[in-house]
This record gives sequence, C-alpha cells and structure tokens, in this order.
Amino acid sequence: QVQLVESGGGSVQPGGSLRLSCTGSGRTFSTVAMGWFRQAPGKEREFVAAISWGNGESRYADSVKGRFIISRDGAKTVSLQMNSLTPDDTAVYYCVNRIAPAVPWSGWGQGTQVTVSS
Repeated sequence: QVQLVESGGGSVQPGGSLRLSCTGSGRTFSTVAMGWFRQAPGKEREFVAAISWGNGESRYADSVKGRFIISRDGAKTVSLQMNSLTPDDTAVYYCVNRIAPAVPWSGWGQGTQVTVSS
C-alpha cells in the first residue's frame, strides 16, 4: 500500500521558519512529481508548491514565491523549506504525489499542522 507520511509541522512566530518533509512508502510507490497543498480553517484547499522528479523543475503559488523552497531529497522524499512565515501561512499542509504526467495529484498524506502566531 502506497503512503505519504509528512513530518516537520509545528508552531512558530511570524518571521520564523519551518521545514516540512514527506516520504513515500510502499512497494508500488512511484512518482513523476511531488508537491504540497494546504488548507486553512474555513478555506478551500490550495496549491502551494510542486517539483518534477524528472528535470527538477519547481513551481510555486504566488503567495509563497520567494519565501518557500521545495526540494527533492532522495528518491521518495520531498521537502518544503518555509521562511518568513506569516499568520496567513497557518494551515494543515498535505503532501501529494503524481504517478504519471497529466494525472491528478494522489496519495494525500495525513497532513501536518503549521501554526504561525505571536
């Protein structure tokens, strides 16, 4: 069974940093891209960042561009370095996987809470 397991969430003050990681597991795990979405209370889930396993190309939501960095750390792990955090970044962050080009994101992890407050 394929699973995505996130780690690294927590609480931080505005301006602080956190690093999230997500590792895929299972004998049949495969990926062409991994990424992150987030959902804040009372809001819809939104795209945050993604990275292609093939060419390393990354893309970001405008709201996090210049502050967050997504990276591939090994064959099955994606990380999200989050800097200059603001209260608007408070949300549950979900790791996602794409098993083939142009197919929907899948394998949503259990989510990890990120709270930014003073």
